[in-house]
Formats: sequence, C-alpha cells, structure tokens
Amino acid sequence: MTPRPGTWLSFGEAFDLPLAVDLRTAARALGLCSATAYKLIHQGDFPCPVLRLGWQYRIPTTDLLRALGIEERPVYAADLRAGADFAEQRNRAIEFETEDYA
Repeated sequence: MTPRPGTWLSFGEAFDLPLAVDLRTAARALGLCSATAYKLIHQGDFPCPVLRLGWQYRIPTTDLLRALGIEERPVYAADLRAGADFAEQRNRAIEFETEDYA
C-alpha cells in the first residue's frame, strides 16, 4: 500500500474538507488508491467508520482526521492576534460610519 507521489492531501486541504467526504477523497488522504480503499471496506478493515448512502460511500471528516492522527485543528497565536486586530479595525470602521449618519 505505497502511495503514489503527490497524491496525499496537504494539511490545508484536509482542514478545508466538508463534514463528510467521498471514498476517493478519503483514500487520497490516507495515501491509498481507490481500489485498495474499496477492498479494505469489503474486508471490514477500513481505518475509520464508513457510511453507505445508497450506492455511495461517505466518510465523516472527523473520523478521517482522527484516523490520520489529527484530533483537532491547530490554532496559532499569530492567527488569533491577526483576527483580533482585524475585528478591532472593522469595529472602528463601523463606529466611524455610524457617527457620520448621527
């Protein structure tokens, strides 16, 4: 089960996934080809829970990330500061706009 070069999901791609993904995306995240992923499902050995919805398989993203060893999204202090600064600037701009109309 050696993944092909360039087929893995990056951290950014993994964190931007929707609530559930299709089997091809989950296989890519795990570094598997689709055929191997189907085989593991049929054997009951897929590394995370799989939902069968009609003819399609869906994998909950939280379970997929957990299988990859990613329990939580990393939070960086610099990002928090930048977000706080942005919110403060936005609030000042809104206050300034409302003062013009008062």
